[in-house]
Amino acid sequence: MRGGILEVLLVNAEGIRHTNLIGTPSYYVVIECGTQVHRSKVSSGEDDKAWWNEKFIFELPLSDWKNLTHLKIRIMDTEFLRESAFIGETMIYLGGIVLEGADRDFIEIKPAPYNVVLDDDTYEGQIKIGIKFITNSQEITLKRKTNQENPYVAP
Repeated sequence: MRGGILEVLLVNAEGIRHTNLIGTPSYYVVIECGTQVHRSKVSSGEDDKAWWNEKFIFELPLSDWKNLTHLKIRIMDTEFLRESAFIGETMIYLGGIVLEGADRDFIEIKPAPYNVVLDDDTYEGQIKIGIKFITNSQEITLKRKTNQENPYVAP
């Protein structure tokens, strides 16, 4: 098995609860894969819906594959004069995605809704996530094609 790159597309969330007593909620998302962590921009929530439309890149080296079994996606609500409030989280297991992607050198899962799990293990709302996995060998091939199409880009 080869390592690769995991591209995560964070689209939106809907039906999620907000913790603000006053004002409009402002959501952000923290995405973890192993020791790698990314934070999204803040999105204003209107009618229990938040939009981000952001991509995040995670490198999945072969040496660390045992530690990179899932994506942990936490939705947070910024609070005025307080720490951010936890809204809920989603876990996406990567085993099947990476195995299938390694066989094909590339796999893309179109954005799909995942349930948001609350502190008490109940569900409320959904978050829409898309995933793309590209093996290292396929990434090199894609870069070469791009550079051949644009001779002004250095290899």
